[in-house]
Amino acid sequence: MGKGHKGGKRMSKKQLSERLESFFTSQPDKTFSFKEIFRTLHLDTHPLKMLAIDTMEEMAWDDFLTKVTDTSYRLNQKGQVQEGTFLRKSNGKNSFIPDGGGTPIFVSERNSMYALNGDHVRVSFMARRQKHIKEAQVIEILERKRDTFVGKLRVEKDIAFLVTPEEIYVNDIIIPKNKLKGGKTDDKAVVKISQWPDDRHKNIVGYVVDVLGASGDNDVEMNTILAQYNLPYRYPKAVEEAAEHISGEITEHDLQEREDFRGTWTCTIDPHDAKDFDDALSIKQLDKDLWQVGVHIADVSHYVTEGSIIDKEAMKRATSVYLVDRTIPMLPERLCNFVCSLRPNEDKLCYSVIFNLNDEADIKSCRIVHTVIRSKHRYAYEEVQQLLEDNGVIDGTGQPAPPEPKGGYKGEYAREIITLDRLAKKLRSRRFKNGAVKFDSEELHFDVDDKGKPTRCYFKRSKDANKLIEEFMLLANKTVAESVGKVKKGKKAKTLPYRVHDNPDPQKLETLREFIVKFGYKLKTAGTKGQTARSLNKLMDDVEGKNEQKLVQTIALRAMMKAKYSTHNIGHFGLAFDYYTHFTSPIRRYPDTLVHRLLTRYAEGGRSANAKYYEELCEHCSEMEQVAQNAERDSIKYKMVEFMGDRLGEEFDAHISGITSYGIYCEIDENHCEGMVPMRDLDDDYYDFDERNYCLVGRRRHHKYQLGDAIRIQVAKANLEKKQLDFTIVE
Repeated sequence: MGKGHKGGKRMSKKQLSERLESFFTSQPDKTFSFKEIFRTLHLDTHPLKMLAIDTMEEMAWDDFLTKVTDTSYRLNQKGQVQEGTFLRKSNGKNSFIPDGGGTPIFVSERNSMYALNGDHVRVSFMARRQKHIKEAQVIEILERKRDTFVGKLRVEKDIAFLVTPEEIYVNDIIIPKNKLKGGKTDDKAVVKISQWPDDRHKNIVGYVVDVLGASGDNDVEMNTILAQYNLPYRYPKAVEEAAEHISGEITEHDLQEREDFRGTWTCTIDPHDAKDFDDALSIKQLDKDLWQVGVHIADVSHYVTEGSIIDKEAMKRATSVYLVDRTIPMLPERLCNFVCSLRPNEDKLCYSVIFNLNDEADIKSCRIVHTVIRSKHRYAYEEVQQLLEDNGVIDGTGQPAPPEPKGGYKGEYAREIITLDRLAKKLRSRRFKNGAVKFDSEELHFDVDDKGKPTRCYFKRSKDANKLIEEFMLLANKTVAESVGKVKKGKKAKTLPYRVHDNPDPQKLETLREFIVKFGYKLKTAGTKGQTARSLNKLMDDVEGKNEQKLVQTIALRAMMKAKYSTHNIGHFGLAFDYYTHFTSPIRRYPDTLVHRLLTRYAEGGRSANAKYYEELCEHCSEMEQVAQNAERDSIKYKMVEFMGDRLGEEFDAHISGITSYGIYCEIDENHCEGMVPMRDLDDDYYDFDERNYCLVGRRRHHKYQLGDAIRIQVAKANLEKKQLDFTIVE
């Protein structure tokens, strides 16, 4: 290829287009940066480079190329017909997301074919008009995301409707009067669709499956949240009956197959109101500088056999769901609260990881074995925290208790607890040194009365007692993952569901770096995973106690990827572990039960499990985990609105916790309830949303609203139906 000499003949746009076309088609799977393109095609003059950039922009517009970043392109190998997910917006700005990800493509209402949010569809791309955005039209609905909906009934003389909060379609769902199942106006109900809209019938028609009850009742509202996410709000009778037939008796045969830890001091540490205890810790001194620490996990897989009716229900649910005032368990109550639960002073079957640790918490040896235990004590976190503090531990410093005084430590079994705490702190310190990310999360909690009405709202911070348990659970999960995943070079590891966490989004990290410079902070975004993590930790330490702390933490968290389950191990960035799985909570998480089964299978010399089947299970469990979190968030929002409903007109100090193009989210300092100041109420100026700098800027007066800013608000509205608090700004 000839060079673009300054004095030579200049290349025409047509010639350059042909060269670019030939270049990209010859290497269809590769992404090329501007530098690589210029170098390969010998485009070494400024005009030629500019012409190439303009040409590639046009080629991307015509869908010949795909723009990967601002300075890189690749060949678009996708045709004019694609499959993906339909996203419905109440404002009519619907979009289509291709399978495998990519930029959302606009779908107008007239071209939506009545698709609903989350439906899997096939689209064809429309011919693009000059200076218009790319559009698609739905040509086939491949799979409906859901066929049941939850809402409020409106019963009229001849017909009834289901009014849904999420505005699923332009019209409400029609219900024939004889399909109401006794439901009345304003009752919350679950409706199943019997007829979808088509060219002849524009309406959605359905029938009532279940009447949840009258709006405003606490049980009804919580069950409504579950039903909205298609989560079960009651346990199938057949499954509960099957659980009743499971014997909790430990046979002689069971004992012979297991290591006996009933003589070793063992305890459980859980929230004060917990009913299911799925992990216990044991400790025994073996030598002057050697401790045996056992992490004992309820042996759910012993009782729940693969393919049984209980197993199928647990698989479907995949996780327990924790709403503000109740738990919807993954397993029937008899199993999770009684048979499997590691209750004090009862013999229980466990799957355990036994560590021999020295005083520095170095692992001298470990083994994964089936055991039988007998918990000596059931602690609440608060009790353990008090015991630690009574013996000189200052929470949050990371320092263990002082050496044992002559008279011994204060409190029953204090020496055991303090030793466990000391070893946990060594493990924790080492983990951060190795590059784990330091995000101490705070959880919003409510105190509720007998009727479920919230009486208090507050943040619960993780203390030393919580961290003690957490550290040993992390160690057990890591050890189990390594026992399967870590193999000799040249050997293939057997299938296992891992808990994976990808590296942060580089673009978002760069945005964070650019943003914090304004406050005088630095962040290293290039380099190894460990360097990035240590730089993030230093940033978290630097902002602690500063006005901008919340702001920086929020933006940093947004740069993080979501952890998920997968058989493809990529490591866990946040924990700085190359191998990590979930093994320690099989009562409330289905992946842990899968891991228990596979460990048993491999210990008995079994072949590697089907990776494709387990990857599908991993995807299902990841999805259900997200759904459960969304339901939990909705229950928190509901209680928040309910709590603030009695405080209309009151003023509070708050800070800005989120900024969007449609308003400002504010969190009240006193009780951490969050509401929104709608954009329409900011009437002192016209505000532009600066997404990059997380702020709103007034056009005329240049007044700025920024994440983290202190603000005085008044509670204006509390809409329980929409789970929405509206604030106004007090000048």
